[in-house]
Amino acid sequence: MNGTPVFAHDLVSARDQANALRDAMAAAGLTFRIRFALKAQRDPDFLRFLRAEAPFVGMDVCSPGEVRLALEHGWAPDEISYTGTNVSDRDLATILPAGVHVNVDLLSQLERIGRAAPGSTVGIRVNPGIGASIHGGAETKYAGTKPTKFGILPERLDEAVAIAAGHRLTIDTVHYHTGYLYMTESIPIVEQAATRVAAIVGDLRDRGCPIREVNTGGGLGVRFRESATGLDVVAWSEALARAYAGLDVVVATEPGEFIAKQVATLLAEVVTVEDRGGGAVFVGVDAGWSTANESFVYEIPYHPVVCRAADAEPDHTYTIAGHINEGDDLWATDVSLPEVREGDVLAIPNVGAYNLSMASNHCLRPPAEVVSFRDRVSPPER
Repeated sequence: MNGTPVFAHDLVSARDQANALRDAMAAAGLTFRIRFALKAQRDPDFLRFLRAEAPFVGMDVCSPGEVRLALEHGWAPDEISYTGTNVSDRDLATILPAGVHVNVDLLSQLERIGRAAPGSTVGIRVNPGIGASIHGGAETKYAGTKPTKFGILPERLDEAVAIAAGHRLTIDTVHYHTGYLYMTESIPIVEQAATRVAAIVGDLRDRGCPIREVNTGGGLGVRFRESATGLDVVAWSEALARAYAGLDVVVATEPGEFIAKQVATLLAEVVTVEDRGGGAVFVGVDAGWSTANESFVYEIPYHPVVCRAADAEPDHTYTIAGHINEGDDLWATDVSLPEVREGDVLAIPNVGAYNLSMASNHCLRPPAEVVSFRDRVSPPER
């Protein structure tokens, strides 16, 4: 019996999501590649399962450590794509000898790679000036009207091509980041961004760059709360097919949340239930932001469930607090739940991406354990 906190991993969910994405892209007539965003989930059992059960899924990595981890778990160099920002010479000393494909994020990075590996083949990450956000808008931290740290701007492609030529670099891939956890309603923005990138592909080909792949990045959303629509991957694939029609390119995607988010449920014990005055009842659990900090970093809300009364109607209002000695360590504020008692177990579903992989040891709290399930058993008929 494992104690709490513990992440319960439904690994079958990852395989199902990967298969659904593969089938949708194939049905749209795309020549495609799927690479899992390793930064989203790196539990060893998860990686072994994904390698064995979805062998068509490659790896998207963004640090030297992730390069090593992907290779150690069985992915070949030609199945791994590196896209990272502000890469140092020390980073390149590990990345380049590994033989993985590198997408260059900035002009200075292109110059740095040119000095380190003249005559090599690279991709470039561009910034199309538009991206699909979780809130449905066209502004993200990756692309939009505000300056960001990501991607070569279209108006500076002349410089990129000149730097590449100066070091005999071949540019064969255009990478861009479409957005973050976007849903079906954002598909028009996805298509608009892809259309802009299609024009960039044409421009680079006119300059002699043999572009063979367009990498659309990640950000594909899943339904993780009642109000969320999820992402219709069939419609999403068809939008990309329209945008890149006639270009004869491989269309790649790098999902993290789409494959991993629904894999994990965090289980935590209720250790305190106390009225803190003014009608505010706090529920304290034995897990804090060091255990899972997606909400604190990305402002993605958690939706706790009382395991003992999962089907009961909510009739109380609580604030769920963690065990880290910081005032902002709150899982949820003014959330409606059935009655919560000390000793109950709260389940926080849909935390398979960007939680375990971002865990810290703040206050020297140890990380949560992981229990993985590789199959499902249907409940007996009554």
